[in-house]
Amino acid sequence: MVNRGSSHSRASLTSRFLPRKASPYAITLYIISLFAFSIFIFLFNTRNILGEDDQKPNFSGEFQSEQIPEEQLWDAPFSYGLQSCIKPTAKYKAAHGSDRYITVRSNGGLNQMRTGISDMVAVARIMNATLVVPQLDKRSFWKDSSTFSDIFDELHFIESLKRDVRIVKELPKNLEAVPRARKHFTSWSGVGYYEEMKQLWKEYQVIHVAKSDSRLANNNLPLDIQRLRCRALYHALRFSPPIESLGKKLVERLRTRGGRYIALHLRYEKDMLSFTGCTYGLTDAESEELRIMRETTNHWKVKEINSREQRIGGFCPLTPKEVGIFLRALGYPPSTLIYIAAGEIYGGNTRLSELMSYFPNIVFKEELATKEELEAFTGHASQNAALDYIISIESDVFVPSYSGNMARTVEGHRRYLGHRKTINPDRKGLVKIFDKLETGQLKEGSSYSFLVGQMHENRQGAPRKRKGPMQGIKGRARFRTEESFYENPYPECICSSKGRLE
Repeated sequence: MVNRGSSHSRASLTSRFLPRKASPYAITLYIISLFAFSIFIFLFNTRNILGEDDQKPNFSGEFQSEQIPEEQLWDAPFSYGLQSCIKPTAKYKAAHGSDRYITVRSNGGLNQMRTGISDMVAVARIMNATLVVPQLDKRSFWKDSSTFSDIFDELHFIESLKRDVRIVKELPKNLEAVPRARKHFTSWSGVGYYEEMKQLWKEYQVIHVAKSDSRLANNNLPLDIQRLRCRALYHALRFSPPIESLGKKLVERLRTRGGRYIALHLRYEKDMLSFTGCTYGLTDAESEELRIMRETTNHWKVKEINSREQRIGGFCPLTPKEVGIFLRALGYPPSTLIYIAAGEIYGGNTRLSELMSYFPNIVFKEELATKEELEAFTGHASQNAALDYIISIESDVFVPSYSGNMARTVEGHRRYLGHRKTINPDRKGLVKIFDKLETGQLKEGSSYSFLVGQMHENRQGAPRKRKGPMQGIKGRARFRTEESFYENPYPECICSSKGRLE
């Protein structure tokens, strides 16, 4: 009896714990509960991860660079098989000698003169004229006394373009005293305008052009004229042998120091800050000095400038400190070798120290070259700028802090050479971020770096067609808003292999 009772008790006890057949409603409720619990665990862990990010905002450059592959930092963007193409079309005819002459005074700094000279080569072709080797600007801010042959290989310039335009070193003696038509050719003019200017040949044998910059339109010119501009700028206007030789040496010395390097065009010189009216981060005394300079420079038309509005609009050069924050956000480590392609930085070592706190491995040409090597270039700003140009073209990455003539011309040349990596800062967008950092609304860290990287994903020199005028701008003013031909010579001078053969 006892055994049977024990057996019956165990059966009763077991039956209480054996699962009953679950209803569909119970199963559904169980699945929903399990799913909700999984979501809760996921959100809880995500919150912890984000919380850790907020608690550690200041990542070092080494940490950021580890998160970004080396190739992403240094490699050129994908070029889609595009190549330079500057050969004339089948209908292009060789130039013949002409007894009509164009003389030119090229205005501006080095790159403004270079692009202006390239324009005048094309203008001489359109007007069927002989071009006299241009005179260079000696009255600009730098007051450089360099002649054409001091900066450029004059013989190469003449010989390499002989099929396009007849070029002579100087006017024939019998024409030196004859009356000349002195012209300020209208900016951004097309072929039709210069066809009309041929009327001047009825009265004059010599036309003198007082300014050479922006004499040709960026767009809607014949293909052969556009390609001639590229041949002139990228091949004919080769720098003089002393400049070419030292430039190549300095590039080699940079390579031996760090292998890869960034060329930073730090446009933070006194004249640029005064011209743009940008005083952010300067002392009251420095701001006043720049204001006086702007007031007393006659050919600068705008005298009253709101510095704050300029900065918010993205019209100011990035400060050295802002450049440091920017490059660190992109993931470049503190050990990155940076060559400074610039003149004298306003504020000197005080301003440079703000950049060097992020990137101490900064080099100037004065540190790469000996005093003896630089002696011939002393006092010649355009020749020094030519050295910076060579080093910038050959760099692994080019970064301009402002969109001036050199920045645009270097970017265009690098596009022409195979779309070498050029990071063009979105100054207007960056100012908003910098201000938030300063006020504490945003902190440096992975989220901030992601934001800057995303902003510049499509600003690294990848192939794209040249931008046209801004919408809503009418009349001749629209030409000023177009992207410069020399900033992006695609599609006329850059094409696919098929287009190159054609």
